[in-house]
Amino acid sequence: MPVKSLRQLLTGEDVIQLVIRLGLLALLIIWTFLIIRPFVPILAWSGVLAVAFYPAFSWVAKILGGRPKTAAAILTLITLGIVIGPATWLGISAVDGVRELAHQLGTGDLVLQSAPDQLKSWPLVGPWLYELWDQAYNNVQTAVREVAPYLQPLAGPLLSLAGDAGVGTLQFLVSVFVAGFLFPHGPRLVAAGRGFLFRIVPEQSEHFLSLAGATIRAVAQGVIGVAIVQALLAGIGFKLASVPSAGLLAFIVLLLSIVQIGAFLVLLPVIIWIWTAKDVTTALLLTMFFVLVGFIDTMLKPLVMGRGLTTPTIVIFVGVIGGTLAHGIVGLFIGPIILSVAWEMMMAWIRTEDRAEAGKG
Repeated sequence: MPVKSLRQLLTGEDVIQLVIRLGLLALLIIWTFLIIRPFVPILAWSGVLAVAFYPAFSWVAKILGGRPKTAAAILTLITLGIVIGPATWLGISAVDGVRELAHQLGTGDLVLQSAPDQLKSWPLVGPWLYELWDQAYNNVQTAVREVAPYLQPLAGPLLSLAGDAGVGTLQFLVSVFVAGFLFPHGPRLVAAGRGFLFRIVPEQSEHFLSLAGATIRAVAQGVIGVAIVQALLAGIGFKLASVPSAGLLAFIVLLLSIVQIGAFLVLLPVIIWIWTAKDVTTALLLTMFFVLVGFIDTMLKPLVMGRGLTTPTIVIFVGVIGGTLAHGIVGLFIGPIILSVAWEMMMAWIRTEDRAEAGKG
């Protein structure tokens, strides 16, 4: 029996009604997106926080004798204490450093640290290090003077990023509150997500749901969480050591940790500077602290990551850059998480298709 087309099955009036309904549905979807678009970063970060800390929420609720609302309130207060306390303090310092860097770029007058004379008195390696530092300083200073005019256009984006920090802090605070409300409704939200995925990929809905949750926890705890802890500890050490632009350096540590490059790219020059500016006892104690901070990601990641992260570093890097450009400071954190989930689910889909084709063959 030949298959009739949709046009043959429907009359002209039916086609007109179908077009009107689809048009109204499209209008409703677009209008809804435009309304919620300003809140997308907040909702996304709230969802990430809820998924990442849900095991801790379940444990606290169990300890309290099955009181989910009390457990959610406790976790929310703890998170707010972290955000409002050291994170805000460090963030303000980072903003000041970014503004100073933007001012120097705008005026073309970048200030670099010359080799300290105290370095010459170090036994054995002192004169060699001084000569190496002095040559690098002169060469870099010359290069900076030549490149400075080309760097001036970066001043505007840097100032915009610094100005966005206040809005980003407010978004963080709102996200923490929203995540606190999401905790008690976790099972119902998971059931809704399972039902949504079942309509799209019926055979793989359960697998994709567990994969998405595992990836969010792995990136949020093992990458973002560890990077935040490392940057906070490094920032505290920079402040105690009176390192210039301590907040900006801590922010760079955060970026390097998220993209899996490592914090020692910043910590090693700081350690060298400390030995030129501090007494031996203080320099030794701070060096031990910074070495511990540098290895903290190696120690914490095996503890907080439930599974090995298979997402390539380039995906996380693109997520950091793209998320920051799209959503500002909050995008710096949700960008790599969303892109990692998309990558893992895409690869799982490809593996499923390959197995299906292999089975047919």
